[in-house]
Amino acid sequence: MKSRSKVLCGLGLITLVLGLWIWLRGPLWLEQFNDRQSGARVSFQAEGRLFGQQHDQQACLTRTLENFNGCTGFDCTLQHDYYLKACLAEAAPTPGFCDGVPAYRLKPTEDDKAWAKYACWDGNIRGDGCRLLMRQQQYECSGGVAADALAQ
Repeated sequence: MKSRSKVLCGLGLITLVLGLWIWLRGPLWLEQFNDRQSGARVSFQAEGRLFGQQHDQQACLTRTLENFNGCTGFDCTLQHDYYLKACLAEAAPTPGFCDGVPAYRLKPTEDDKAWAKYACWDGNIRGDGCRLLMRQQQYECSGGVAADALAQ
């Protein structure tokens, strides 16, 4: 019985020390993450704008998804999102770019999610954030206005 109490006390102490370490390091980690993303944002946006000035919307989406393919991690998804947004803002319109694209919503419906999922699968694009990039196409095709914005 005494050894069980020692084990529980030891686990409690480890949990406390780990919790304190996370509490103290958390803000530092977030600050470092934000610093890295700030630099990446500037770089990816500049590259996206440059590509977009010379290409159309479909080329922006295609290039982004090709470069994104196999991307893992939140950092990578954010960086490609910066690129795509900047590229689409500069790109020439592509006829048919919005055909079959569901309206952008703040809260995606199951149909929206399925559309994005299958767009990624059909394009053989691997990476958890692909569906988030497809939402940029929805946003662009909706003129930056969410269909459900008035309902909120």
